[in-house]
Amino acid sequence: MDRKMANRKLIRLSQLKNKLATENLEEIDWVTFGVIVKKVTPQSANNGRTFSIWRLNDLRDLNESVSLFLFGEVHKEHWKTDQGTV
Repeated sequence: MDRKMANRKLIRLSQLKNKLATENLEEIDWVTFGVIVKKVTPQSANNGRTFSIWRLNDLRDLNESVSLFLFGEVHKEHWKTDQGTV
């Protein structure tokens, strides 16, 4: 993990909203971690393609979460991932 995190900045999910407002994250090599705390049953878009929605949290502030939408190949590969997975 140390090797993969070298020269990267860790931003907690519970801090992401504030960091997006105060820093230009496009110029930073950053990473975040989250736990899938809720999964919505896969949905169909207007174009007929299926997608998933996950709610992620860093377990530090349960009131702050991020919704992640999975489309295309990412949805096909990961839609069965269990709730509680990091």
